[in-house]
Amino acid sequence: MNSSWIKLSNGNLQIDAYLSEPTDSAQGAIIVIQEIFGVNSHIQSVTERFAREGYLAIAPAIFQRTAPGFEVGYSEEETKLGRSHKDQTTADQLLSDLKTTIAFLQTKGFQEVGTIGFCFGGHVAYLAATLPEVKATASFYGAGIVTMTPGGGAPTITRTPEIKGTLYAFFGTQDPLIPVEHIDQIEAALEQNHIDYKVFRYPAGHGFFCEQRSDYNPEAASDAWEKVKALFSRLRH
Repeated sequence: MNSSWIKLSNGNLQIDAYLSEPTDSAQGAIIVIQEIFGVNSHIQSVTERFAREGYLAIAPAIFQRTAPGFEVGYSEEETKLGRSHKDQTTADQLLSDLKTTIAFLQTKGFQEVGTIGFCFGGHVAYLAATLPEVKATASFYGAGIVTMTPGGGAPTITRTPEIKGTLYAFFGTQDPLIPVEHIDQIEAALEQNHIDYKVFRYPAGHGFFCEQRSDYNPEAASDAWEKVKALFSRLRH
């Protein structure tokens, strides 16, 4: 496995991105979408984990416009700072950055891609699922899908009919940021629009997949990882 920082060109914007590639030829391509804490050590480790599974994986910095090089931890102060940058994003900008990332992956020979996102990135992954090149999406505890969209406008859930590929959504039923009623509404929207989907609920809190967070739940994280691997196996050539 080889990992490095690269830059992606989106017009005049140079987007930092963390790229991990397997030593042998990659069997698929996956975009890893950060939490509000930037492309930090957790997101880098997830990206590397996919490379060890045989995928080319890339994590673009989605706060590039307001905070280049942004990487923080999970303290209350750092969370507040991350949220301030999240609040400055817009759906159009985020989708533009993801299209740029997809275009890069296409130069590597991957016409269809998978995406996985956590926390705010889980919300962004739901948005990204509307892009035609996205074949498989794993959305982890994406808050606000039912109530808002980045930058304002109709809530992201209203875009559910645009999803073409498969979407797996992962939630903790003890998550203070995502009421169970919101999970129910997301599942209902996916069902009503005949999306190929699965919704997984764990007796866990918000950041249960991240071993660096107080809500880390090893049992839920392990089970979710197996489901993610099954989801992305459909990307293999």
